[in-house]
Amino acid sequence: STLMVLYELANRGYFDKLLGVVSTGKEANVYWATDGDRDLAVKIYRTSTLDFKKIWMYIVGDPRFAKIKRSTRGMMYIWAEKEYKNLKLANEVGVRVPKPLVQRKNVLIMEFIGEDGIPAPRLKDIKLTSREYEEALKKIVEYITILYRNAELVHSDLSEYNVLWWNEPVLIDLSQAVLISHPLSQEFLVRDLKNILKYFSNEGVRTPTLEEVYHRVTGEKPPWKPGNT
Repeated sequence: STLMVLYELANRGYFDKLLGVVSTGKEANVYWATDGDRDLAVKIYRTSTLDFKKIWMYIVGDPRFAKIKRSTRGMMYIWAEKEYKNLKLANEVGVRVPKPLVQRKNVLIMEFIGEDGIPAPRLKDIKLTSREYEEALKKIVEYITILYRNAELVHSDLSEYNVLWWNEPVLIDLSQAVLISHPLSQEFLVRDLKNILKYFSNEGVRTPTLEEVYHRVTGEKPPWKPGNT
């Protein structure tokens, strides 16, 4: 059970106190925990609300999870492991994400982005200066590019809802991120880019075109004709 997993992780010294709920989502709840003076985030994935048809689309075709059990519990464990591995990859190539510490079954422990149990706000929930918006867009496009070229990953669900602001953008929720070898990776990449460009354009930032950003990220010409997206 989840309680037994938490008990095991606490006994192994990963955290000493599990405190309040930080956020509740469709797939998981995130809790504030501490390890001495260090704040941690404990993400617990729930079987009751996981959309298995949807998440299967992000898992199939990923060689890291070729031998998976298509049971409810098995899929939930894979979803947690997938986020852990994707966060680890992103962190290793220099993309600002919560640093993952350990994953067991449906529990993931990672760096807490925020202070004293108060999480950093999502990009959608704050107002920045014009200069900060411009810098945030540049940094997010840089992160998308580094993920694509150095980690061979596409976030696949990127928007102002999945970016925290902690003096800089921090990408979160990477369980659905796919390798660029995934058959739908290009479709997911274009969707991510559209979401980000639309958000910053609505905030008054002069944004480059989708074609320009796609070329910047991939180094290739877009596989569509201009105006056909």
